Parts: sequence; structure tokens; C-alpha cells
Amino acid sequence: MSSISNLPQPKGESSAIKSAKPLNRQTIPVLAQSAAQNVSNQVSPLAKLIGSASAGVIEVGVFHPLDTTAKRLMNHKGKVVDFKQSKAQNLSSLQHVVFREAANKPLSVKAASMFPGLSFAVTYKISQRVYKYGGQPIVKGWLGDHWNPVLQQHLSPAHSKTLVSACAGSLVGMGEVALLPLDILKIKAQTNPDALKGKGILEIVKKDGKKLYNGAGITAGRNACGSFALFGANSWVLHGLFGLKNDRDASFLQFCGASVLGSFASLVVSNPADVIKTRMQSQSFDQNPTVTRVVNDIMKNESMGAFFKGLGPKLLTVGPKLAASFTIAQWLIQYVDRQLK
Repeated sequence: MSSISNLPQPKGESSAIKSAKPLNRQTIPVLAQSAAQNVSNQVSPLAKLIGSASAGVIEVGVFHPLDTTAKRLMNHKGKVVDFKQSKAQNLSSLQHVVFREAANKPLSVKAASMFPGLSFAVTYKISQRVYKYGGQPIVKGWLGDHWNPVLQQHLSPAHSKTLVSACAGSLVGMGEVALLPLDILKIKAQTNPDALKGKGILEIVKKDGKKLYNGAGITAGRNACGSFALFGANSWVLHGLFGLKNDRDASFLQFCGASVLGSFASLVVSNPADVIKTRMQSQSFDQNPTVTRVVNDIMKNESMGAFFKGLGPKLLTVGPKLAASFTIAQWLIQYVDRQLK
């Protein structure tokens, strides 16, 4: 036994054993309390599902006509408003772009014409919001566990949380490409309904399944930039501006303020890619335009300003829509989670 005890011990193990402190009655309750606090800070999956899905339903029901307006304006090639024309002529031109065949019909017909592709929109939006708003906190938690200790050596806690939240949003945003077919069918119904006329869903998937992923690359890039700005700006407002340590401490108005800034930042950053994406996806199934071709056509026949077409209406329409859904989702997730606990 003495010969065994005299064997040399590894330095790392020896130092660790010497520095280790035995648990006592004071440290055990502290560790237990810390573990319990980590568990209590975790938002339940059911709360994420209910909050995100509810936000998607409300968003479609209230804002689908505004989304249709923005998509039709972005897809329109040429001037919508010409200052050389009279106000009446410009108003008539705008109505034909937005309402199309229903431009000269009664108000009720015009209103009904703003809900094309509603079934696609409901399926897509609920799936998107559950995935995006419910998935980002999961990715953020994983990145925070691995990055926060390193980032906080160089950044303040608020800035490190902002960067982690933005990166998590960017990664989740790129994954939205999986839902692209639903988005493409919604856009075609809004901007080019003839491409879907007389075709069933199963027929479209069987015949043109691959084409439902047209623009996947530019969509991933758009989503990465837009989601980085959305979640990054939102986190900066909550933690940097409002000084909150935890999202669950935010009030409805604080969620609203953070969502508004995040949404507007997201739309500005992603608009050029969104114009390219919309023009690619609005074509008929027998056409397969590339990003390069669309960009060249815009540069040749229009101008750099065309990449920001629809930004004004998007900020006035899509901006409030995104801000409202993001506010509702964040607040509802925390509210439902508190009720479940």
C-alpha cells in the first residue's frame, strides 16, 4: 500500500484535489437554489407554441391586405406615381396596381380582392411564427451558454446579450427556407394568380416541386440579415436601453417599443433582397430567373432606387404588422408561461 501511495500523481489532478472545497450545509442550499432558478427561467414549450401561433393568426387576420398591397407594389415594374400626371391619374394608377381587376368595382369587391392566397398565408404564417419566435429563444440559450462567458470578457452584459440574440435570430431566419414553398404559393396568389389557376396543391408539388424553392439562396440571405436586425435591435432596446436583466421582466409597452425598433430595422436592412426575392417568386412556373438576371434587369431598366421599392408602404404597413405580431408573441409567451407555472 505504501508503494502505491508513493506513486507520482498528475499535477492537474493533485492541484484540483487540493483546491477543491468540501460541500457544507451552507453551500448545498445555494447550489439547489441556483439550479431551481435556472429551471424557473426556462420558458415552457407550450407557452412558446401558444404565444407564437396566436401571433400568427392575429397577424394574418388583420394584416394580410396590407401584405398584399406591399407585394403588388414591389412586383410592379414601372412608376406607380408620376408627378407629371394629375392627382386623379396617379390615384387611378395606384388603384389598378393594388386592386387590379377590382379597381373599378364596389368597395366590398375591392376589400375581398385583398385576401388572395389566404389559406396559404394562414398555414405559412402560423408555421413561420411558431418556428421563428419559438425557435429563436432555444438557439439563443444554446449560444449564450457557449458564447456569453467569452463575450462578456470584451463586451458589457447588455451588448453580449444583444449579439447572441441577433446571431440566434440570423441562424433561425436562414432555416425559414424550409417553409419557402408556402411563401411562394402565397406570393403567386397575391401577384400572379394565373400561375395557380386550374392547379391543385398536389399537382403543383408533383410537377413543380423543385421550383417551389426558387430564390432559396436570396431568401436565406434576406432572412439572415432581417432576423439579425430584428432580434438584435429588439434585445438592445430591452437590455441596453431599458436595462432589463431578463425578458420576463418587460412590460407590454416595453415589448412594444423594442419590437417597433427591431421591426423597422429589419425591413430597411432586408428590403433590397426582398425586392429580388419577390420578382423571382412571382414568375410563372415555366420561368426560372436567377438572382443575377433579376439584378441585371433592375440595373439596366430601372435604377438603384428600385431595390428600395415598396419600402415606404412596408414601413407604414408591414412594419406595424411585424411589430404587432412580435409584441404579441413575446408578451403572450411570457404571460402564458407565468400562468402555467
